[in-house]
Formats: sequence, structure tokens, C-alpha cells
Amino acid sequence: MSEEHPNVSLLKRLNLGDLDGSADLFAEDFVWRFFNPRLPDVQGDYAGLAGLRDFFEKLGAATGGTFAVEPISIAPFGDELVVTCVRDTMALGGMPLEIDAVVVWRIVGGRLAEAWDIPAVNTARPKTP
Repeated sequence: MSEEHPNVSLLKRLNLGDLDGSADLFAEDFVWRFFNPRLPDVQGDYAGLAGLRDFFEKLGAATGGTFAVEPISIAPFGDELVVTCVRDTMALGGMPLEIDAVVVWRIVGGRLAEAWDIPAVNTARPKTP
């Protein structure tokens, strides 16, 4: 049985619901990059832990507080990149949706240095109960 990659272990410690409790995981110059042309008020780059907090506040406001993430898989690539696949659920304009997404994390010196959040906006689907 092989040991878990240290970058996977690091990401598993990340608690998006308690960013302050996860502050030690982030590089000082961390950048969160969000691509979603259907959410132009949220799309963009967010610097530092304060920026990431701002991103989730904006996303929460845009979705009426319904945004949630369901992890699907996580895979390291070399010693710097980790790709997570997730299913995001939310309501936009009152319509409950499921959206597949990947987040590519760049980890340098044992800290989260950068992340690219890329939702599959063209294949969003109504959320089934």
C-alpha cells in the first residue's frame, strides 16, 4: 500500500468553511483564479486569504447562500500540482443546478500558492432531489 502524496494530505486539511483555521496552509501571496463568464461579478483573481474569503462571500451572495461543494476525486501531478474534481450545487436565479468543476492547485514549499477554479459552465444541469 502506497503512502498518500503530501500535497494531497495538505489539501485534505483545508476547511473552506473555516479559512482562518486553515490560514497556515496558504502562501502569503496565494491567488485564487475563478473562470465563469456566466458569473461576471464573481469571475476574476482573488489575492491572499482575504481575497479567497471575498470570493466565497460573492459566490454566496450570487447563489442566495446555496453554494455547496461535493468532492469527487483528487490526484497529484508531480510535486507541485494537484487536481481536484468536484460537483458544485447552487441555485442561480431560483433554479437549483449541479455543475462539474476542477480546481488545479499549485503547491510550493508546503503551502497553497495558487488555484484555478474551472467550472464546466456549458454542461450545468438542473439539480435533482
